Amino acid sequence: MKQLKFKFVVASSLIYGFGSIPKSNYMNRHPEKYSEEVCYRRAIKIMRHMKLKALTRTKCYGLENLPSEGGYIMYSNHQGKYDALGILIKHKKTCAVLWEAKSADRLLARQICGLLRAQTIEFDNPRQQIKVLNTIAEEVANGRRYLIFPEGGYSNNKNNLQEFKHGCFSCSLKSKTPIIPVAIYDSWKSMDINTIRPVTTQVHFMEPIYYEQYGHMKKSEISEMVKGIIQKRIDDIKSGEFKKQLKAKKNKCERIGA
Repeated sequence: MKQLKFKFVVASSLIYGFGSIPKSNYMNRHPEKYSEEVCYRRAIKIMRHMKLKALTRTKCYGLENLPSEGGYIMYSNHQGKYDALGILIKHKKTCAVLWEAKSADRLLARQICGLLRAQTIEFDNPRQQIKVLNTIAEEVANGRRYLIFPEGGYSNNKNNLQEFKHGCFSCSLKSKTPIIPVAIYDSWKSMDINTIRPVTTQVHFMEPIYYEQYGHMKKSEISEMVKGIIQKRIDDIKSGEFKKQLKAKKNKCERIGA
């Protein structure tokens, strides 16, 4: 049986899901009654329930790297159905997502997409893509935060990176806001495995890249730079180097404290 974990999450969430869908739909139909913060908390509540049913623990690193003010865009690698949940649950401030249109039209995904006030993109419609990316750039310039997956999708790639689509980086060039590379690790195990055993995933918020650092670059160059940063962190996790770095940092803090 394929994707046993995901089917288990869906089946075990039916009662909760059908109870929360009407309220979520009402909130999405009446944005004038509910602030972005209220809708975001509602979306996170649904995500936390799904995380619980997926028996997933997520370790988070680098929250201190997120800018305290203003808009920014997080660009993350993509592995599976849990990716956005794992990142946003750890992200305290409101954040929208660029979502593939077909995936966003599924039950519960549709409600979460609305609550996040996300944008959806049609991969087979270039004109619509340009319009959406311009909208995101404008929103981020005005202070919103976004999560984008440059790979566009996933295909059993696990912890291996796929090709990054350069076009989405126009959002940063036009908004002139910080880029936050995000590396996820073992995220595919949460809902895309064929057992229901507990799993642990990782989310790494990397240091911001400011417009002054990338503004002179082409979209393709920015894409390769961000991909390289994410790849480096994944390589460090695989090799054990990241654990060594954490241990050295902990020892340094203990010496300073002493």
